[in-house]
Amino acid sequence: MSPKKTGVLLVNLGSPAEPTVAAVRRFLGEFLWDPRVVNLPRPLWWLILNLFVLPLRPRRSFLAYRKVWDEKGSPLIYLTRQLAEKAASKLAAQNIAVREAMRYGEPSIANQLRAFKEAGVDRVSILPLYPQYSSTTTASVFDAAAAELMQWRHIPEIRFIGDYYQDPGYIAAVADSIRQYWNLHGKHERLLMSFHGLPEMLTKLGDPYFSHCERTAAAIAKQLSLQDHEWQMVFQSRFGKAEWLKPYCLDTLQELPKRGVKTVDLVCPGFAVDCLETLEEIAIANKEAFLKAGGSAYHYIPALNDSDAHADVLVNLLLSSD
Repeated sequence: MSPKKTGVLLVNLGSPAEPTVAAVRRFLGEFLWDPRVVNLPRPLWWLILNLFVLPLRPRRSFLAYRKVWDEKGSPLIYLTRQLAEKAASKLAAQNIAVREAMRYGEPSIANQLRAFKEAGVDRVSILPLYPQYSSTTTASVFDAAAAELMQWRHIPEIRFIGDYYQDPGYIAAVADSIRQYWNLHGKHERLLMSFHGLPEMLTKLGDPYFSHCERTAAAIAKQLSLQDHEWQMVFQSRFGKAEWLKPYCLDTLQELPKRGVKTVDLVCPGFAVDCLETLEEIAIANKEAFLKAGGSAYHYIPALNDSDAHADVLVNLLLSSD
């Protein structure tokens, strides 16, 4: 029997095709219509989305995208592509093909799975680039893959890696990146580990995301030998009026100077590569808020991005899950 041909699909969230109002509107329309992202009755949400959100929000969001867009395009897109290319080079000797896909936008999960099919791949490993599982992200990737595969007559062998929030290699790589940053720029009074926020209700419904974030943050702090007063977990990107996971990143940054903490470092261990949320909200807007509140120094520590260390983490994760 000939060995099975294996393909790996690394999946990230996605990005508008360009930093324009029209492109941002198309992207947000696809993203926000996903019932995993907004779990409201479809008729009600259709009205809210199309009458209030999409006419207004893209005009604000495209200005933020313009701040992070560069000559290569969207950082989330090209960094994910470069990360996939590095992982592919490390797996080439084992005849494992690697492709990147986006849950929203291009390259789509459906098109990349079809490319594997055309190449004769009969075993596919799907790795969402979300270390901490959430129904809003990881499960949505599963939904999209399943929707495509439901149309196939011959289903390949599928391996779906749902999380890697406590993977030793991932924890060590994030901790090492923080140490390296401190060696170059110095260490500040408080390290904030900020994760993307979610409505608090999801935890009550059984989403393990909050617990995964807690365990990730604690493991990184342990690797760095930090005392309790030297670090804190927070959540960013709150949207709407509902209660979201706490403590809120922005509120914390505005409060810390009042408590005598004037210098902070901030890292986002839930993001595989830097994107709008880390480069604009965290590195620019939140920095301005902290300094305005009385802080004196604020450093954003970049994501693992397309580093060799990050590619090694994913390769080891894929091979250990084989």
